[in-house]
Amino acid sequence: MKHKINKVILPASLLSVIVSGGFSQTQQPNIVIIHTDEHNFRTLGCYRECLQNEQAFPWGKEAVVETPHIDRLAHQGVLFTRCYATSPVSSPSRASFMSGLYPQNNGVWTNDMVLSDAAVTFGESLRQNGYATGYIGKLHLNGKGRPEWHPRRDFGFSDNRYMYNRGHWKKIEETAEGPTFRTDADVKSTDEQTFPTDYFTTQAIEFINRHKEGPFCCMLCFPDPHSANLVRPPYDTMYSRIRFKEPATALTDTTGRPAWSHGNNLKADQPEDMAQYFGMIKCIDDNVGRILDALKGAGILDNTIIIFTSDHGDMCRQHGLINKGVPLDDSSRVPFIISYPAGMRQGIRIENVMSVTDFTPSLLSFCNIRPTTQYDGRDLSLLWKGEKLPEKYKDIVFMRAITPKIKSDWDESTTAMRTKWISAVTPEYKLTYSEYASDVPWLTDLKKDPDELVNCYRDPAYKEIVSRLAADLKEYGEQYNDPRIKHPKIQQEILSAILKK
Repeated sequence: MKHKINKVILPASLLSVIVSGGFSQTQQPNIVIIHTDEHNFRTLGCYRECLQNEQAFPWGKEAVVETPHIDRLAHQGVLFTRCYATSPVSSPSRASFMSGLYPQNNGVWTNDMVLSDAAVTFGESLRQNGYATGYIGKLHLNGKGRPEWHPRRDFGFSDNRYMYNRGHWKKIEETAEGPTFRTDADVKSTDEQTFPTDYFTTQAIEFINRHKEGPFCCMLCFPDPHSANLVRPPYDTMYSRIRFKEPATALTDTTGRPAWSHGNNLKADQPEDMAQYFGMIKCIDDNVGRILDALKGAGILDNTIIIFTSDHGDMCRQHGLINKGVPLDDSSRVPFIISYPAGMRQGIRIENVMSVTDFTPSLLSFCNIRPTTQYDGRDLSLLWKGEKLPEKYKDIVFMRAITPKIKSDWDESTTAMRTKWISAVTPEYKLTYSEYASDVPWLTDLKKDPDELVNCYRDPAYKEIVSRLAADLKEYGEQYNDPRIKHPKIQQEILSAILKK
């Protein structure tokens, strides 16, 4: 198990909190969760710092978004270098994040499904323990309603006036009935009052100020930088002069590779999409700065846990792909940063793998709140404190693709709707099995091959690793009722790998 932390001497006030095992009512921290949509981790400065040059700058040295406010959170808190979605599409990942359950156990194994009534969200647990809870922005856990403002079910968030189910429009207006999206609006007509990222931030700041006596939990879910790649002025032209290069992985031959890795059908206009994508991220970072200023102005910054994360990544032309839905890191790996000045070490990078399923049990444990249900996810709160996990801890996470083939208007350069796979991921390796008859099992040595181009599955030097990870997948599938391991092809390949040990 790898675990890297900076050496820090804890102040006496922090030691007393950790030794006591929790917080008194007056110490109970506020919580702000800033959640983006379809966010490639390489676009954040704090993640580029963790990567070699060729990994940090896949679109060229000049293709960089400066993200000082998000970076500040990382430098003053804990950054997980390898956090993964349970399924790298919106609804399943969000459901796992909210419920601590795998997709097959929370009722949301593809987009536009409804989170099970039996799932107890972290919002509900916090509310039952005296927190004022508010949710602002995109939800995507209440079926096909679009946009569906203020759903009847609040998912544990008492103030859900600015919660909406799904959709990606670029202008919000206030009406007598509440907020509404202008679906016909030109993004160039939007400003800091009407562009969704700014608008939702304003509502979050108002919620924070109303509840600054605490404790409160505010979940702020930006619908960006998800496509359509459009952003308001002046962000729309900030990166228009950049000459985006094709990532080296986009130029590789995909012959003989699994269906989930096929790409190389990129449109000529997509460099403009990248400039707009960067602009959306810059707008997000500026609004993170607004949140930090609001917390400081209210005098509660030090006693507020701030989490920055996303539901999944975006391939952003890596491997000739856009969007998400595949096990490759640019799709499945998400930023996860947590900062808590009053109760957490600073400047720590965690190299253990984390799943979004681990968030809810970890948050509740860190806040000393006893869960009322059983979670699939693990309690990683010790890592949040910069401490080591028990020796028995197994450093591995599991991912799966969406199950049905869904009609989509995406072009052929995205494989999100035509892949059926399951993966086991450790800090060093990623093993993926696919249901498709022509797809070979794929093992990536993430340390030697971070571009994920070389298949080590048949390499005799990796036989024991393949066998161990296959056994881990089998154990996971049986323990957590994942039907994917029962698919005849995958089942046979897993058993064969185990027997070859």
